[in-house]
Amino acid sequence: MISERDSETTLDEDSQPNDEVMPYSDDETEDELDSGQPGTEPGHNQSHGAAEESREPGKKDCSWQVKANDRGFHDQPGFKRTIFLCFKESKYAGNAIKTYKYNPITFLPLNLFEQFKRAANFYFLILLILQSIPQISTLAWYTTLVPLLFVLGITAVKDLVDDIARHRMDNEVNNRTCDVIRDGRFKNTKWKDIKVGDIIRLKKNTFVPADILLLSSSEPNSLCYVETAELDGETNLKFKLALEVTHRHLQEESALASFDGLIECEEPNNRLDKFTGTLLWRNSSYPLDADKILLRGCKIRNTDFCHGMVVFAGADTKIMKNSGKTRFKRTKIDSLMNYMVYTIIVVLILLSAGLAIGHTYWEQQVGNSSWYLYDAQDFSPPYRGFLNFWGYLIVLNTMVPISLYVSVEVIRLGQSYFINWDLQMYYPEKDTAAKARTTTLNEQLGQIQYIFSDKTGTLTQNIMTFKKCCINGQRYGKSVPRRRDFNACGESGAYKQQVDFSWNVYADGKFVFYDHYLIEQIKSGKEPEIQKFFFLLAICHTVMADTSDGQLNYQAASPDEGALVTAARNFGYVFLSRTQNTITISEMGAHRTYDVLAILDFNSDRKRMSVIVREAGGNIRLYCKGADTVIYERLHPSNPKRGATEEALDVFASETLRTLCLCYRDISQDEFDVWNKKFIEASLATSNRDEALDKVYEEIEKNLILLGATAIEDKLQDGVPETISRLSKADIKIWVLTGDKKETAENIGFSCELLTEETAICYGEDTRQSPFLSSALLQTRLENQRNRAGSSAHSSVRMNEPFFQGSKDRALIITGSWLNEILLEKKKKKKKLKLKFPRTAEEKQKQMEKRRRAEAYKEQQQQNFVDLACECRAVICCRVTPKQKAMVVELVQKYKKAVTLAIGDGANDVNMIKTAHIGVGISGQEGMQAAMSSDYSFGQFRFLQRLLLVHGRWSYIRMCKFLRYFFYKNFAFTLVHIWYSFFNGFSAQTAYEDWFITLYNVLYSSLPVLLVGLLDQDVSDKLSLRFPRLYILGQRDLLFNYKKFFLSLLHGAVTSLIIFFIPYGAYLKSMGQDGEAPADYQSFAVTAASSLIFVVNFQAIGLDTSYWTFVNAFSVFGSIALYFGITFDFHSAGIHVLFPSGFQFTGTAPNALRQPYLWLTMILSIAVCLLPVVAQRFLSTTIWPLESDKIQRNRRKYLLEEQQWRRRQSAFRRGVSARRSAYAFSHQRGYADLISSGRSIRRKRAPLDAVLGGGTAAGDTGDT
Repeated sequence: MISERDSETTLDEDSQPNDEVMPYSDDETEDELDSGQPGTEPGHNQSHGAAEESREPGKKDCSWQVKANDRGFHDQPGFKRTIFLCFKESKYAGNAIKTYKYNPITFLPLNLFEQFKRAANFYFLILLILQSIPQISTLAWYTTLVPLLFVLGITAVKDLVDDIARHRMDNEVNNRTCDVIRDGRFKNTKWKDIKVGDIIRLKKNTFVPADILLLSSSEPNSLCYVETAELDGETNLKFKLALEVTHRHLQEESALASFDGLIECEEPNNRLDKFTGTLLWRNSSYPLDADKILLRGCKIRNTDFCHGMVVFAGADTKIMKNSGKTRFKRTKIDSLMNYMVYTIIVVLILLSAGLAIGHTYWEQQVGNSSWYLYDAQDFSPPYRGFLNFWGYLIVLNTMVPISLYVSVEVIRLGQSYFINWDLQMYYPEKDTAAKARTTTLNEQLGQIQYIFSDKTGTLTQNIMTFKKCCINGQRYGKSVPRRRDFNACGESGAYKQQVDFSWNVYADGKFVFYDHYLIEQIKSGKEPEIQKFFFLLAICHTVMADTSDGQLNYQAASPDEGALVTAARNFGYVFLSRTQNTITISEMGAHRTYDVLAILDFNSDRKRMSVIVREAGGNIRLYCKGADTVIYERLHPSNPKRGATEEALDVFASETLRTLCLCYRDISQDEFDVWNKKFIEASLATSNRDEALDKVYEEIEKNLILLGATAIEDKLQDGVPETISRLSKADIKIWVLTGDKKETAENIGFSCELLTEETAICYGEDTRQSPFLSSALLQTRLENQRNRAGSSAHSSVRMNEPFFQGSKDRALIITGSWLNEILLEKKKKKKKLKLKFPRTAEEKQKQMEKRRRAEAYKEQQQQNFVDLACECRAVICCRVTPKQKAMVVELVQKYKKAVTLAIGDGANDVNMIKTAHIGVGISGQEGMQAAMSSDYSFGQFRFLQRLLLVHGRWSYIRMCKFLRYFFYKNFAFTLVHIWYSFFNGFSAQTAYEDWFITLYNVLYSSLPVLLVGLLDQDVSDKLSLRFPRLYILGQRDLLFNYKKFFLSLLHGAVTSLIIFFIPYGAYLKSMGQDGEAPADYQSFAVTAASSLIFVVNFQAIGLDTSYWTFVNAFSVFGSIALYFGITFDFHSAGIHVLFPSGFQFTGTAPNALRQPYLWLTMILSIAVCLLPVVAQRFLSTTIWPLESDKIQRNRRKYLLEEQQWRRRQSAFRRGVSARRSAYAFSHQRGYADLISSGRSIRRKRAPLDAVLGGGTAAGDTGDT
């Protein structure tokens, strides 16, 4: 009832499409499910009026109208949009694409504008402007201009090369041709001249030029096979299917030329797998979905030709909509580096202000009374101090490193190439090399704290094999025999041989099965339930059959579905072909064709699929397969074999086999007619079509009769246990997120050594099964927090005390439904959403307070869950959806501020991969979509250990050394000006000559530090893998932080003091060989500069380099030689004659460096600077050595031990664990019998209620 005092507005919930839908909530009632609008594609055409009526509520969502063969239709004023003032253009884009950013006119101004948007570049532009003001600048303009041009030039050249490549690509694509109907005939037309509404013909092995509606093709029933590698990286063929009406009537050129259909559909968007629309033609309407759309970028395969109508062109196509900017990821070091640059700017301003005040005081005391300092400008001391403030900002500008960001990008680029070139991460079976798809995250690989991994295809091979099944409560299928079984005598030896399928002409030779009894039952035909079982596998799917070279091949959407259809094929129920409305099956040699009345497709929320078919006798039957959690909820109450099947599912899961339940129900003609009407209405809905279809599916998928269950094997990848063990030793916590059953995931956890015998396992179960078990710890924590919040200040300190006591090895296993409950993420109900508007301020306040409390409660629950999970070494989340995977990653990032990595292989992992700080994709059986969306990709999970423990750790150490050294050398160089200020009246004079200041960071000191950042290694790659504990340095940010930054600042300050005052003391009272005093400013500048070059380069060569190569030595000595060569040239008489105003230190360097005691001065400066550092380095490696120092010291011993171990490896067998877990990935017999008999002992195992009740985390619970 609607109260009289509240006004109320009713809206459709989720009126806009949502890609991330939460899983189906089991709390929804039948009334709620019936209340919504139903929905998929109908088998019959409906009247135009009926279609209009069903489409009316969502008209706003289908405002895109395309008329076939009518370009004038799209130029109507109603389809124009204002772009600027009175200028308008059509909302329909042309098909020419433009991915380039610049043209010859706009390149220079636009590129400079983009570069000066960066704070560092803009800062130096301001300094350059200040240097052009004579009153405040004591430094030549080119000292800032040359480095700035160097940085801008490198970036501009890179941008120009990239843009030229884009121009060439655009021209190549835009000038491709295809056949387009013009004046009633097909004419060859360039892609860029295609418009929406055009009818085009595409031939085999050509690319699709725009997003088009498939009208007809050369294949039966107008099937069209496409390859989508350009879209999602997947190389397996997919099929599209035209509407039956267009297939029948639009085959000839004349019919296509006269076609005048109108498409009403959704606006252009970036959802590759979604499309909602309606075709209006001949007073009828036909629903359109993604299966009838060919997207730009697809390639026509195995189809001679096809015809289509352009729906979206150019920039409106889905592939172009997906080419926008992806989420920008930044590393922790990036953020810290930016804060440090801001700190330097603040220090620079404070120093400049202090020195300006000093100059003001000096002017008042000395400057005004010194006649020889008179400059004919009567400025007051405060004003002179103000001018000097800006002068010191210019003089000290080198404290802000202009080349820092360019140098960092160069180092990251080099590190990325090292990852790409690493042959030890190459997977030869698929010819897949490791690939760094970003160059901005390498050092973050050395700081990972949490890994979130998919299971199927990531830990396992995703090569599915039908192994066992349960039919009518009876289990079939034997474990793979061990070698000694073949030596056994009697019947058992022969019984466990492979089944011979030679009687079946359609059998797949690769299929292996070990239960002869099942074959005997099938051949006898005495068990109708077995016949129904395999008939269901043969008919309930979306697989496409293709015959080539006399061989029957299947194209399946997933490896699971392909394995099930292949199994049915070998057992005599062979799927042969399908049309839009029929499917042909060979049943034990007899070919039969069935009418397919509806396909209720699978998605990650439904976790099931169904087909409705009309059998030979005219009866209608629904066949369904899906996850046990959703099937069992929809079974008829009288299913006598339910318990036996459930027991079989547990046994299969304990063997790490993937399970599905199979069921069916008979449907009367009247029931189907009523349901089909709702089905057609939902199929024609243009708003929330998917939600409407899901509701209609729910109405028919009920009261099912259970047939049995299937068990598919998915083998573990090579090297997974070793990889997980090493990563765990590196203090990286691993979470496995999977859609499989809890038992399957748990046993995989033991198989891959994520869980061990000593692990105490806590369970989070479905709250509907065990309310106390699921959230007892979290609820208790929440109540304690509420009670303590207002009790006392002392007790509030302990509000977030640990969930577990002690330091035992623990793991948490939870389900997706438990995660929804505990995090308050239930799916919203599908009713109409009622928005109430209270009239009084008090009611508004109450509503706001209620929302605030609910939000606070939700956040506290999330915080508690993360705290609970993060106290465990490993977490396994079962039955989770793609959205939940991303949500779990986001929660850990939010509440733990931890660096996360997500790894997966399928499209359902993309959201998780993009959410994590580092996304890793595996090029697996499910295509390349995860790899293309990732930051790094390779072929096998085992390569992750090398990516993190070798490349990641090296990259982190190298970047930290580079940054510390870079800041140090800049401080040592710049702070000399400050000490010099005390001797020049704080007048903003420089201690070096202008050209040395210009080239110091560009040439004299850049290469050695770059090579440290590119090549340095503290220990070898083999030792990095052998000692994973070395990885902890990066996790704890020990090598680069504010403490290290200020130590670099202090070190630079001390170096600058020595560089200035030792030459100052030497020059104070000295005489040259000619009897004259060389104590002039120019000679002092040359001596100080030469000492600085030696010090900063020797610092790199001897102290900051752990891994020596010829390139490092050459860079150091080459930089010193380059300095002296350029210095002597710049101080020569010849260059002074050419540029008298720019080079005024004529002869200074030769004269100064000819004096022997000046060389002694430089040696003394170098020794005083470096000896304390050498002593500190010696003491730290001998008295307080790091783990890497100890390993480096004993590296030869470790390498010798490794060689000896390899020689002995073949002589010893690996020890067998006392706990025999199920190795479904092995070709030996598994441990299902052991587990089911109860002889498998898991000594440390405790549910959450036991933990809470016992007062401890987990105890020895004995046998389970």
